[in-house]
Amino acid sequence: MADNEITETERLPLRVFAEKAYLDYSMYVVLDRALPHVADGLKPVQRRIVYAMSELGILATAKHRKSALTVGDVIGKFHPHGDTACYEAMVTMAQPFAYRYPLIDGQGNWGSPDDPKSFAAYRYTESRLTPYAQALLSELGQGTADWLPTFDGSREEPRLLPARTPNILVNGTTGIAVGMATDIPPHNLRELMAACLHLLKNPKASVEELMQHVPGPDYPTGSEIVSDPAELRKIYETGYGQVRARARWERDEDGNIVVTHVPHQVSPTDLQKAIADQITSKKLPLLTDIRDESDHENPTRIVLIVRSNRVDAEALMAHLFATTDLEKSHRVNLNMIGLDGRPRVKNLREILVEWLQYRTATVRRRLEYRLAKVNERLHILDALLIAFLNIDEVIRIIRFEEEPKAALMERFELTEIQADAILDLRLRHLQKLEEMKIKGEQAELAAERKSLEELLASETKLKKLVGQELAEDAKKYGDARRCPMVARPAAQALEAAEILPSEPITVVLSRAGWIRSAKGHGIDAAGLSYKAGDEFLCAVEGRSNQLLILLDSRGRAYSLNPRELPSARSQGEPVTTKLDLQDGASIVGMMLGEAGDRYVLGGGDGYGFVVKLDDLQGRNRAGKAAIAVEQPPFTPCATRDPAGDRLALATAEGRLLLFPVSELPEMAKGKGNKLIALKGEDRIVGATVVPVATPLEVISGKRSLTIKPSDLEHYTGSRASRGNHLPRGYQRVEGLRAVRAEGKPEPGA
Repeated sequence: MADNEITETERLPLRVFAEKAYLDYSMYVVLDRALPHVADGLKPVQRRIVYAMSELGILATAKHRKSALTVGDVIGKFHPHGDTACYEAMVTMAQPFAYRYPLIDGQGNWGSPDDPKSFAAYRYTESRLTPYAQALLSELGQGTADWLPTFDGSREEPRLLPARTPNILVNGTTGIAVGMATDIPPHNLRELMAACLHLLKNPKASVEELMQHVPGPDYPTGSEIVSDPAELRKIYETGYGQVRARARWERDEDGNIVVTHVPHQVSPTDLQKAIADQITSKKLPLLTDIRDESDHENPTRIVLIVRSNRVDAEALMAHLFATTDLEKSHRVNLNMIGLDGRPRVKNLREILVEWLQYRTATVRRRLEYRLAKVNERLHILDALLIAFLNIDEVIRIIRFEEEPKAALMERFELTEIQADAILDLRLRHLQKLEEMKIKGEQAELAAERKSLEELLASETKLKKLVGQELAEDAKKYGDARRCPMVARPAAQALEAAEILPSEPITVVLSRAGWIRSAKGHGIDAAGLSYKAGDEFLCAVEGRSNQLLILLDSRGRAYSLNPRELPSARSQGEPVTTKLDLQDGASIVGMMLGEAGDRYVLGGGDGYGFVVKLDDLQGRNRAGKAAIAVEQPPFTPCATRDPAGDRLALATAEGRLLLFPVSELPEMAKGKGNKLIALKGEDRIVGATVVPVATPLEVISGKRSLTIKPSDLEHYTGSRASRGNHLPRGYQRVEGLRAVRAEGKPEPGA
């Protein structure tokens, strides 16, 4: 057989190999990368950073050291991954706006709330551990941790840190694993410790009882928690949910609004830009300006300049809460690795119960370790006391015996450890004073041993000790709550009519379909500038907060926002940029008014009905079918009093008919009833609504005829009749319009 021939092979189906490889990778990501452990609340990279810094002596009492030293030590000894990922984890633990109780004290540029990723490279920054980090490390050398070999087997690292606080909830964390994620919010240390003390005294305490001590998260930026207590209780009972956080604000002496705290993970700069965009786009005229007055003393101070002191600040802020990140919902997913080594979503009680189990076991291990050290020391002190009491014999054995160690063990019935301790004695210690010190130390250690044995023998005393230490740590590391708990309903954005002023406007449409809006009424629309070959078609007067409906030649209705129309100082813009008209269709009329206003719609073929304006409101660019027509509709006619108004119709044959609008049905859409009897190719060429005692003007070319109210009776008939002929010279009708008493046409006519 050739030397290079493979004799042992492993053959696996690709499906089996891929499945096993992916499962191995998934479990690695879940257990060793993305999810924190309930015991110390840290992911492996965070645990290794904190441990490496403690091993390097970069404690809270030491000087700051270059961050490159820590990163290099971590990736070289404990965490064989990229330096960028390691440093970013280190930065997050140092940012006071990211961690409620930072583990690292940074010096230099460690990012800002505006851009957390704007930190300097690790060759520029310096760092050391914070005093709070000692709560995770202080008991590490006291037999409280299990040790594992590092990736290369050259040294050992702790599997978990002996945390003295429930850091899993104190600082929280976020992470994305394979098929699962975690989002644990930070909490107040004193509140958590109070809940743990309550749970020690009342092991069967419910989540609701624990929430009397832990009412909700406590984010580092100090925003308001506005979630309903029932929502928070559901989160802490199930481990899932969302917490609503809202910016805190006040009014200064000038009546302006000052934002002092923003929600967690919200950039103040992006927030100001979002508000400024609303101001510049004229969507928020209640504000005139926004100013950033943040400084060292006031990390967040955003001043909103209101238009006047009459502005309702509560309503304005509610609008901003609904439309910007001044209010933000934080996802909660209490997913973590438990003491059983398995990832699972836990509720508040389960988390604290498991952590207290770990803490109690850690304290027990610490006491057992100390008891073993005390017994070892007492064992040696017994030997030293024997040596002092028999000093001459000990000296003789050491001087003259060939094997003094064995002789000492046989002569005084000593163990090997005791004999070594005697042989290691220095001559200067052989004095009466040392004998007194030994006896005094023996008495102290004996008392300590008795105390340790009593603690280890009694669960009650052990729990009491754990509780005392929790209370001490709460006092040492805790602080007051930063986020007030104020239940508030969800914010509602203001309607445009509430925000924007209502102004009188005139909407003008050209025959080529160019639309624009002029401020005010009484505008000479026909005298405006039009493009070459284009001319005035129609205009409607109303207010900027009213509904604008356009009707096309195929009977479809379209909605436009009057505020979004270009100014009449320009030539406008084509309606086709805002609407999707069907091929061959063109706009024939406009309606502008309140939702409940009524209009008469009809086609040139002689059928029509009354419709409310909001029934014509379309939801998209394609509009909605309004009136079924065979010929293009006539211009819609507004009717303010359907019970008293009359509809005037003029036909191509020169006939005029008036009948009560009340004879028409009110419909949302359709064809309607017959308006006027038409013969042959006759069609409607003009229509308007004529109020009671109002003259009617008939327009024919450059001439016009005003018919008095008394003379209109000649043309009044029943609906669907033919009407009477107009006087000679006015039978080629181009338009009708009702005239007010002062000689002005009725709006919408």
